Amino acid sequence: MNILSLVAALIIILAGAEAFTNALEHLGDRLGISEGVTGSIFAAVGTALPETMVPIVAVFAVTSGQPAHLGEEVGVGAILGAPMMLSTLTLFVMALFVSPQRGWRGALNPEPTGLRRDLGWFLVAFGLSAIALFVPHHITLVRIGIGLVLVTLYFLYVMVTLRASAALVADGHGTEAGHALYLGRIGLPTQMPAILIQLAIGLGMIVFGASLFVDGIEGLSHWLGISALILSLLLVPVATELPEKINSILWIRRRKDTLAFANITGALVFQGSLLPAIGVLLTPWSPSPPVLLGAGLTLLAGGYTYLLVRRGVTLRPYHFLFNGACYGAYFFALT
Repeated sequence: MNILSLVAALIIILAGAEAFTNALEHLGDRLGISEGVTGSIFAAVGTALPETMVPIVAVFAVTSGQPAHLGEEVGVGAILGAPMMLSTLTLFVMALFVSPQRGWRGALNPEPTGLRRDLGWFLVAFGLSAIALFVPHHITLVRIGIGLVLVTLYFLYVMVTLRASAALVADGHGTEAGHALYLGRIGLPTQMPAILIQLAIGLGMIVFGASLFVDGIEGLSHWLGISALILSLLLVPVATELPEKINSILWIRRRKDTLAFANITGALVFQGSLLPAIGVLLTPWSPSPPVLLGAGLTLLAGGYTYLLVRRGVTLRPYHFLFNGACYGAYFFALT
């Protein structure tokens, strides 16, 4: 039954992601914004809804009388597990799916300034989040200060990204819709109301499918006897990051490399700042060996990718074998 639920959830997510990316391309085209803004902000925040719910549920479990250690494990694990998944497995899977089309040495051509900006902001925010793990829970003012800084960092990032959009559009990096709006095929005019309706339908399918997938993963983990921490660090992010993976795979196979990468790196900034702010402010945000290893590998994979972009290296699928190896090392270390 769990397997059937997982398959059904995957089909729902695939269909929702197809509708969502199609509508998002039309929205970006209609608004005249860059591919970086479309991917890094609109797509990233929209597809981050499933993983945002996991730590909120964990916090609710603590405040409603569940064991505090369980809420800490699930909350910290889910918050730190999401960026780890994006910086390691998601980038690797995207490269894996594009390799039959372009080869392992084929060039990937995302717009470099936006990619460098996203990764730089992520490393600063996530590094601060990792440092916050060592701040004792009773030092309330420091934890509140760190949480507020993380929230501020994200909104500053959004402002900087929006400000860069006009110049990128002028340089030919504007969002362009590659296919007709799907709702337009049933007679609706390709206007903003139809675009927003399709966007909402696609996003709703993604959130519902991801929720169904998480339920299936949790059922399997309970059957296998996996702990809450390993579940939240390894298995739940696999499910909740499916929207980002699928959106980026769809875009990169259509040679929309900037959208594909920006969807991932924009989600990294969101999940490396706002989600840890929830953890710092509302959970016992404390370290453990699996959490520290995960945070370290996330910074290693993110820093490695940032250095590639910073040095002007032409990105190729084989570069992301290292990111996949980071996830593989973490998986085997925990299992």
